[in-house]
Formats: sequence, C-alpha cells, structure tokens
Amino acid sequence: MTRPVPGFRALPSADQFLLSEAGRGLAAIYGRGPTLAALRARLDDARAAIRAGEDGAALAAGLAGQLAADLAAGRQSSLRPVLNLTGTVLHTNLGRAVLAEEAIRAAAIAMANPLALEFDLDGGGRGQRDDHLRGLLCELTGAEDATVVNNNAAAVLIALNTLAAGREAIVSRGELIEIGGAFRMPDIMARAGARLVEVGTTNRTHPRDYADAITPETGVILKVHTSNYRIEGFTAEVRAPELAAIARKAGLPLLNDLGSGSLADLSDHGLRREPTVAEAVTEGADLVTFSGDKLLGGPQAGFIVGRRDLIAAIDRNPMKRALRLDKIRIAALEATLRLYRDPQRLPERLPTLRLLARPQAEIRAQAERLAAPVDALLRPHGFAAEACDCASQVGSGALPTDTIPSAGLSLSGAGGDAPERLSARLRRLDRPVVGRIHAGALILDLRCLERDGDLTDALAGL
Repeated sequence: MTRPVPGFRALPSADQFLLSEAGRGLAAIYGRGPTLAALRARLDDARAAIRAGEDGAALAAGLAGQLAADLAAGRQSSLRPVLNLTGTVLHTNLGRAVLAEEAIRAAAIAMANPLALEFDLDGGGRGQRDDHLRGLLCELTGAEDATVVNNNAAAVLIALNTLAAGREAIVSRGELIEIGGAFRMPDIMARAGARLVEVGTTNRTHPRDYADAITPETGVILKVHTSNYRIEGFTAEVRAPELAAIARKAGLPLLNDLGSGSLADLSDHGLRREPTVAEAVTEGADLVTFSGDKLLGGPQAGFIVGRRDLIAAIDRNPMKRALRLDKIRIAALEATLRLYRDPQRLPERLPTLRLLARPQAEIRAQAERLAAPVDALLRPHGFAAEACDCASQVGSGALPTDTIPSAGLSLSGAGGDAPERLSARLRRLDRPVVGRIHAGALILDLRCLERDGDLTDALAGL
C-alpha cells in the first residue's frame, strides 16, 4: 500500500474544517452548501499544489482566508459599478445613460410597492400601462398618440410588422444601417415580415426613386436617420417633408426612425444639432420611433409616436405584449419625461446633458487637481500620471463624427505593453476604472467623473 505523503496530513478534511470556528463562521454567512462546494475546490487545488512540491502546512494555514475570498467574490454581482473614463458618455457596453435622481427615486418606489400600473383608480376597472407615458409624450412631441416598447429596435420591428407584414417597405439604400451588436435594418425588416425594397444608391437617393418604387404591394415608406455614421461628398437624400408628401400622395404611411432621438435642441447646450422628435412629427411623419436610453437620458425603451389610428393598430398587435415595459422602467421613464417640461433646468437635473455640456476648462482644472495624487498612487507600481487634453464623444450612435473637447489623465509606464498591463489592473479593482488606450498611454477622460474622490478611492485599491 502507498504510504500517504506527509504534506497531505496538514490539510483538514471537509468535515473538520466545517466544524472549526472559521468553517462555522463562513457557513453562517454564505450557507453550508456554497461553503462546502468552495472548500472542496480549494482542497483539490491544495492537493495538486502539494504534489507539485508546495508546503502543505502553509497551504492549510491560508485555507480559511482563501476560502473567505472565494465566497465573497462569488457573492459579488457581475453587474459591478465602474468608473466610465473612456470619454464615451453614452457607452453601450457600460449601460448608456445614467438616470436622473428623480428617475431613480421613482424606480425605487415602483420596486417597493404595488402600483396602479394597469388599474383605473377612478373607475375601478382595468387600465392601460402606456397611459402613464402617453400624455407626456404627446405633450413633448406634438404627436396625436404614443406607445412604448422595450427598445428602439423593437419599436421599428412592431411598427413594420403592423404596417407592412407580407408587404413591401421602401427604404433608401444609403439608410440600411447596422446598429450595435451586428443588428442590421434589413434583418429587422425581414423579422417583421416586410419585404425590403431598396431605392437609390449608397450616396444618392432622389424623390423619383421612391415614387417609381411604389406598387399596390407597398405597405410603408421608411426613413432611417443615419445617426451612427455620415456619408459626405457627392450625396443626396430626400428630406422628411418631401418624403412625407410622396407618401401622402400615394396613401401610404411614412415611418421615420430617429434612432437616438432627442426631445431637446442639443445646440442649446453647446452640441451640434440633431433632429428632434417634435420636428420629425411636424415634418409629416406618420410614425416616429426613437430610444429612451440614449440622448433622452432615461432607461432602455423604444418610443413610437404619431397618428392615433396607427398607434391603435400597433397596440392591437400581439407582439405588443411580448415587447411591453415593466413597472420599474415605466416609473423611471415618466420621471425622466417630466424633467423635459422645464428645459432650462435640464443640464443640472439630467446626467446625460450635464456630462455632455461640461466645459473643457472645468474638466482640465479637475485633471490638474488629480494629477499629483493619482501619480502618487501609481508611482509605487511603476506608472506615472499627468494631465492632458483629449476628446470625448456622445456614443450610442449619436453624433458619430463629432468630438467634444475634454481633458483627463495620461497614464504611462515602462515597456511597450504598459498601457495594457495598467488597464487590466484597473479593471480588476473593487470599483473598476475603465479608460481607453491611445498613442502609447492609458487615457482617463474625466468628462464623466463628477467627484474627484471616486477616482482616488478606487485607485487606492491598487
């Protein structure tokens, strides 16, 4: 019989450890089952290490601490708050818009209480959940009616399915966009049951292209705002008012997909103008679709506003139930939309506009304040920090060719892979710090950093 290796004797059995003070304490916090599973995995690792020549007594001494760290990490949510210092304000991978305090409070109330979501308090009968948003949307956009689904792709999907299932949908070739995650407009149209009819060329589309394509099989004319790219040079497009006239003459609805969609004139806040939803309605679109979590600054949602009869048809579509919003997002959206009733105070109350409108001088002053303390935190690890100018962008497809002057910290170190190594370390912090690598340095754009201490506290974890 093979004699046991002495190093293994230093390791406790699973039962022995669970009966120890440390084992009982961990089981009380995390539960016996999760503690036992994590313990067995650690003991397997320890035995493998002993076979490789490591000291069993040392491994046993560190077992409780390693197990506690494993269990704590397992309990931590994968949806961890991060510091978005990428320079992209509406970063799709980081959840896009940060909600206003009013929206957060409304969502918290909705989570903690039963609500009159689909209950008519006056009559005592069943109500409609979209009614909580309909009046505000009509007021802010000038549309006859409105409805809401869970994102803008869903808004386009259900609108096309309602208007053109089994029929043709005419769209300019230059507007067949691809949005994030490789979702393409032609694919959405196909899933909606509409037959795509491309007109014009990539760079030039004329009124006659639409008029010549209309047949008895046409169900809708679709206009798509190219929010995530620009075609420049020898170009031509049919503007929404002219396209609306073509659609009216043919007795067809015009669906205008604005994508990001804005309820406010961005030029009032120092940004380049984007078409507003109210303008799209005024220009004659029968339906307008847009997002809730991009320029609007709310939670994820897709809005459809326009003609009352078309909105009623969409609400009757069986897809509507599958795409509807829950009470939490409806509450947050209602609170967000109410902020637009006071446009002068939007930048101070809506985080998206507040961050986009931050002056470069203010951000540069913040970078100069933080340069020395951040440098002091990084020096022991072989890195340095200095203030720098940089450029931010809106993100999520909005104003794709525009950048916003900003400032931040340029972090550098020895070796060509220093930015990548430091970036990886910052992502492993208790509160991960996410920047961007540019010109051989890790840039922390401070546009979205509203409190200096958030960065220094996070970096102290190095």
